[in-house]
Amino acid sequence: MRAATLTEFGSPLTVHDVPDPETGGGEVLVEVLATCVPPYAAEVFSGERRYPLEPPVVPGVGGIGRIARVGPDATKLHVGDLVWCDSTVRARDDALTPDITLQGWSSRGPGGAQLARYLHDGPFAELMRVPTENVYPLPAQAAADPARWSALGVYTIPLPAQAAADPARWSALGVYTIPYGGLLAGGLEAGETVLISGATGNLGSSAVAVALAMGAGHVVAPGRNRAVLDLLADRFGPRVSPVELTGHDDTDRAAMSAAADGPIDLVLDLLPPQAPSAITQAAAMTVREYGRVVLMGGVGMLGGADLALPYPWIMRNSLTIRGQWMYPRTANVGMIRLIASGALDLTPEHVTRFDLDQVNDAVAHAATHGGPFDRTVLTPSA
Repeated sequence: MRAATLTEFGSPLTVHDVPDPETGGGEVLVEVLATCVPPYAAEVFSGERRYPLEPPVVPGVGGIGRIARVGPDATKLHVGDLVWCDSTVRARDDALTPDITLQGWSSRGPGGAQLARYLHDGPFAELMRVPTENVYPLPAQAAADPARWSALGVYTIPLPAQAAADPARWSALGVYTIPYGGLLAGGLEAGETVLISGATGNLGSSAVAVALAMGAGHVVAPGRNRAVLDLLADRFGPRVSPVELTGHDDTDRAAMSAAADGPIDLVLDLLPPQAPSAITQAAAMTVREYGRVVLMGGVGMLGGADLALPYPWIMRNSLTIRGQWMYPRTANVGMIRLIASGALDLTPEHVTRFDLDQVNDAVAHAATHGGPFDRTVLTPSA
């Protein structure tokens, strides 16, 4: 097969022939049809983000594919199925605190690094080896066999034609499932008001869409990019209240609180590593008494001031502050259902496709097109 390999940090990816992956028990071989290229991929490949990747590696973060081979333990997956491959791999030998790796992308701690050395390569290739439990059927063929798809836990209502037939568009699952995990961690309930800190970014804007799809009554969307704030307001209407930040903490906190027009139940922070922690603090401190704050961004990863929240304020207001990395396995099924039901519509997204030979062009394009609902997609098997 052909694959794009990061041979060393700071070098362009190399497209070349490599041996086909060999699958064992508990694994599935998938032909990769589409994978989203994150806007910050260039920062990872340059070494700027200091991700614990070990070159040479075929990178990438999850993707849409078609099953080429299943193992003997697969009872519902079949060769030819269109599937979503989740990159969040959990070790199988600790149910309580499993080590985690993002296949082809990152890992957590020594155990995660060990797991990454086994499941080393990601979706920037024609074929990818994936743990069976990380493969989720998509409902594009639901009408042909509704009983089987229902058994897999996927709704069988008709999909928008464009989304149903387009793996590149479905590859946005790799973006949407992340903030979905944060909103699940925060216990978002229908009708609640949620503030998305970092709402003008690639993940943050997706969080706005997911929160509304989950039934949020009101979303406060702060950011500094006026054009993006206007875009969010135009796309989602009066349930979204944009707030243009000034950089003055007290002023911004007051403006965010006023925009909510009532108590803020949940704050989800998705700010990138370059953002100052003061922005996260200002957003967090808008939450109501007994409210929840979920920290999911990268603030502090590249140095700078750490996040400081006042102990008396947390205690006296009975607040829940929670960190969340990625999402539980069940979030994949939930996210697929939100799309399949039409609650989250993928059709308005702008998708730019690149062949495998154009992988370095794709990385460069993603770096300059990381705005809301703008997806750069690599199509290795096109």
